[in-house]
Amino acid sequence: MKTLSIREARTHLSDVLEQVKNGEDIGIVAGDQIIQLRPVQVVAWENSYVYQEYGVRPEDWDRFRKRMKQRRSKERYVSFEGKFDPAVFV
Repeated sequence: MKTLSIREARTHLSDVLEQVKNGEDIGIVAGDQIIQLRPVQVVAWENSYVYQEYGVRPEDWDRFRKRMKQRRSKERYVSFEGKFDPAVFV
């Protein structure tokens, strides 16, 4: 990963963003951390997983998120110990 200081990133921001869009791993050093830059795909709400799978509308999102967080905190999760074969899903 190529790292830049905040000053370098600010000075060459448009070039840095083009490099990231072309697949290069670039991070900005901020204090004692490196912040990785990466493209994020933005989709319309109607195309989002949460809407497609659960029918959650934007106005319902906060309530849905809180409800799911509560459910997850009450349930016990078990680690998968077997062998995973991705060919089964093709």
